[in-house]
Amino acid sequence: MENKILSTQVLNADVAALFLRMIFGGMFMYYGYQKVSAYDKILPMFGDIIGIGSELSFNLVIFAELVCGFFVFIGLLTRFAVIPIFITMAVAYFVAHAKDPFTAKQIVFVYLLLCVVVFILGSGKYSFDSLLQKRKPPVN
Repeated sequence: MENKILSTQVLNADVAALFLRMIFGGMFMYYGYQKVSAYDKILPMFGDIIGIGSELSFNLVIFAELVCGFFVFIGLLTRFAVIPIFITMAVAYFVAHAKDPFTAKQIVFVYLLLCVVVFILGSGKYSFDSLLQKRKPPVN
């Protein structure tokens, strides 16, 4: 009998993708919802760090976190949805918190790296992407 815990074989990549997507997307949905809920309080404190205006910047962050987070969570257009999240985390890490100590921006760094992992892994079998691909008629 093979010991699966000590084995180097993947137990189930699709279940791992599902859990990762749900945790990752769920966290971003939470952050985005917090920003929407306190929009009028946070907007005045949100700086124009990339030169497109603080309101547009803030709205783009909300879109990336709430909308794209939801898409990642359900596995719909997952690889496309993770790109705005990656850009948001890259700007947060390299621009907004550039001068902060690493301990102040380490969660942003983790999310930045997880964006790459989610992009490479994709949505997996248990996703809307998978359902949509099954419904496509074969190409002749």
